[in-house]
Amino acid sequence: MDYVKPYGVVESMLAGAYFGVATSLVVSVAVETGFWIDGALLFPFELALAILLGMEIVTGRLTLIPCSMISANDHTERVGISRVLAHWGWVFLHNLPGSALYAVLLAIVLTTGGDAPVSAVGTKLIVIAEAMTTYYAHHGDAGLLTVVNMFLIPAGMLLGAKLSVSHRWLWNQIPVTLGNLVGGMFFTGLAMNYAHGSAPIVPQQVQNVNHASASLSAKPGGNVCL
Repeated sequence: MDYVKPYGVVESMLAGAYFGVATSLVVSVAVETGFWIDGALLFPFELALAILLGMEIVTGRLTLIPCSMISANDHTERVGISRVLAHWGWVFLHNLPGSALYAVLLAIVLTTGGDAPVSAVGTKLIVIAEAMTTYYAHHGDAGLLTVVNMFLIPAGMLLGAKLSVSHRWLWNQIPVTLGNLVGGMFFTGLAMNYAHGSAPIVPQQVQNVNHASASLSAKPGGNVCL
C-alpha cells in the first residue's frame, strides 16, 4: 500500500521551519542594528541550507514542476496536471506544520513562556504580520514567499497581532500562494524553459511527481529541489 515516506515529510517540515528561522533572524538583526539590509543579507543562508540538504519547498516546486508538463525526452515521460497538483498539495501541507511549529516555539521564547512582555523582536513581528495582512486586503501587493508567510503570520498572531484565522488565509496565505504560483510558474520556470529550450527533466524528479498523489516518493538525490 502506498504511503508518505517519513523522510519526505520531515524534509518538507524542516524546510518550512528553516524559512521561519531565516525570517526571525532577519527581523532580529534588523531590530538590533536598525538597518533592514543587515538582516536581509543573512536570509540567503536558508536557501543554501535547502539546496545542500535537499529540502522540499513549495515555492520552488511551483516554479520547476510545470516544466515537466511540457518537456519530455527519451528518458522521461510527460507529467499530467493531476500529478502536478497532487505534488504541490503534499509539499504545501508538509511545509505548513514545520513553519507553524517553529512559530509556536519562537513565541514561547520571545515571551518567556508567557511570563514576560513581548520582546522588541516579537513586537516587530506583530507589526509586520498586521501590516502585511491589512495592506494586502486593501492593495493586494504586500505578499512574500508563501513559505515565509506560513511562519510570519502565525507568529504574529501568537504574539498578539489582531488578526483572525480568516484574515490570515483569505487576505494573505491564499493570495500570496496564488501569486507565487503565477510568478514562479510563468515568469521564472516556463520563461526560462522557453528561453533555453526544453531542458531535460531529471528522471527521478518526474518519478517523484508521478507518485505524489500518495507519496513524496523517492528522495530527490543531488538535484536542486527548491
